[in-house]
Amino acid sequence: MSDHDGLKAKGLFGAVFARGAVEADDTAWLQAMLDTEAGLARALERAGLAPAGSGEAVTATAKAANFDAGELGELAALTGNPVPALARALARLVPQTAVSAVHRGAASQDILDTAAMLLASRAIGVVLADLATAADAAAALADAHRATIMIGRTLLQQAVPVTFGLVAAGWLTSMDDARQGLAAVGSQRLAVQFGGAAGTLASLGDHGPQVAALLAEELGLTVPVLPWHTDRLRIIDLGTALARVTAVLGKVARDVTLLAQEEVGEVSEDAGAAAAGVQSPAAAPRRGGAVAMPHKHNPVAAVAILGCSRQVPGLLATLVAAGEQELQRAAGAWHAEWQPLTSLLQLTGSASSWAAELLTGLAVDASRMAANLAATKGLPLAEHVASLLTGVLGMAQAHSLVAEASRRAVSAGLPLRDVLLAVPKLEDRLASAGISAGQIESALEPAGYLGAADAFITAALGAHRSKDVH
Repeated sequence: MSDHDGLKAKGLFGAVFARGAVEADDTAWLQAMLDTEAGLARALERAGLAPAGSGEAVTATAKAANFDAGELGELAALTGNPVPALARALARLVPQTAVSAVHRGAASQDILDTAAMLLASRAIGVVLADLATAADAAAALADAHRATIMIGRTLLQQAVPVTFGLVAAGWLTSMDDARQGLAAVGSQRLAVQFGGAAGTLASLGDHGPQVAALLAEELGLTVPVLPWHTDRLRIIDLGTALARVTAVLGKVARDVTLLAQEEVGEVSEDAGAAAAGVQSPAAAPRRGGAVAMPHKHNPVAAVAILGCSRQVPGLLATLVAAGEQELQRAAGAWHAEWQPLTSLLQLTGSASSWAAELLTGLAVDASRMAANLAATKGLPLAEHVASLLTGVLGMAQAHSLVAEASRRAVSAGLPLRDVLLAVPKLEDRLASAGISAGQIESALEPAGYLGAADAFITAALGAHRSKDVH
């Protein structure tokens, strides 16, 4: 299949919201269910409950291409889920000697829940790889821009100077935390589901726990203490870990969109990045362009990440709401999980793929950062000056004086330095206290008021290097 065909297969919005290598579409679900059925057949054979060779026979037949997903979907309306129709179709296709190994002892929920765990396991591997790329790129930005000073912004207003390295270090530590959380879910919380009709595996007699353990081994999933048909904390934990990833990536993307505004212009997405879409016969479309406004260079990757992340909280809320499930098997709440979980896997995979590209190709305009900082005419250093004057004037008076000087500076369009040194009698008081005009000017130097920024960057990079996330 060509890239063009692959994009078409994802549908109209798939290139934005189902980008990357995470597979959670109908075909992926079908194959995961078939993998579960095949794993069960192999486990039954190993337990001596199915004829020799039946596991291999079922495995050879359990390929999504051998089944009609559309037909299975239509038949699902008869039973509330597609598994019964799938099990019947599989039994018809395998050799007669292997029929007894198909779906034996399993409930429909066992197959679907275990398939969900397989999908999640495969998706987590992809997401972690993309997150590792994004985190490494953030680490490189943090190290390269340790001394790139920019204006810090709080409540969307100018605050005190920071460095872009510190900004990138913040992205890095958040991504590393999200990676660790997702990896922990992948290694500890993805368990096989095998409980039979009501969680007792009665149809397998004393062999139930053995088959469950062998099934987990066959599929590379963990073995739960007991079946979890109506204990949905695993699903909620998975959804939460995915939501944490998209929340972190959403923060990065929001920062980029704000810093990429023309009025700010401090970062931009790599203009040379390949367009993530179908190429026209004449030429590749320009990334970030607008139909009506040819001059635009929109931050497409950041916007796409935000489009993914904004959908996630509602999906997670549905999974949490579905956690209340009745008695031994739920009527509706279990069914309510399938589509939100599918979307969560796709959106997290897409956001991670976009983030890897965004941070790898992010262009940083240090000169624009310096110009924006210089345009503040010293106002972001008012706090530093006030701390210098506190020893002479006292905290309250120093703060009041600098605040008044700041207001005058803004009103007159003058540098804060000029206004401060023009305050009547202040020069005499500073001189008597041994504070010179040079010290005032020094206090207005951004490089002298970065606090522990460099140390924090070093700590973030050290923590990143020490993390071993798989």
